[in-house]
Amino acid sequence: MVTARDEEIALLFMEARTHSVWLDRQVDDALLHRIYDLAKMGPTGGNSHPMRVVFVKSHAAKESLRPALFPLNVDKTMSAPATAIIAFDTEFYEKMPKLFPARPEMRDNLASRPPEVRERMAYQGATLGAGYLILAARALGLDCGPMGGFDTAKVDAAFFADAKWKSTLLINIGYGVHEKLFPRNPRLPFDEACRIE
Repeated sequence: MVTARDEEIALLFMEARTHSVWLDRQVDDALLHRIYDLAKMGPTGGNSHPMRVVFVKSHAAKESLRPALFPLNVDKTMSAPATAIIAFDTEFYEKMPKLFPARPEMRDNLASRPPEVRERMAYQGATLGAGYLILAARALGLDCGPMGGFDTAKVDAAFFADAKWKSTLLINIGYGVHEKLFPRNPRLPFDEACRIE
């Protein structure tokens, strides 16, 4: 018997795929708000939540993104209804009084760490957040196409002029054309990817 939990697992993991071809169907702004509102509930180190997102939808914004895309990613990104630029905030610690009010010293503790330590923490938290965002989009009936094939310096110059946010990943979001999917590629079995010690 298939349970509701089995259906949820299938929706989020087993049946969900990375999409490159999109239906000509817009993603409402309200749905993008819902995606973020779900994704922000995932845990990060110290509740720091350093992920920042720019949802690129307009023609002008897409054209600003185009020069940063690697050639194989141009068509799939330009045709996607929305593209999430996943970034991290290099000054994420400034939000700690709001995010961790029970420990007001957190802001100063983080601010006093070396910049490379803070940046690593921010990058890790944003990477976690990207995973949560993909799962949130899938849970809401959308398809995703995450990719790293872009020039981060060009994206940062076009979208983050103050240099406080730094891009790490792009995620195309929309309604994928399932008939255009390639067969699913293999995954490594547990014994090749994991150890229990």
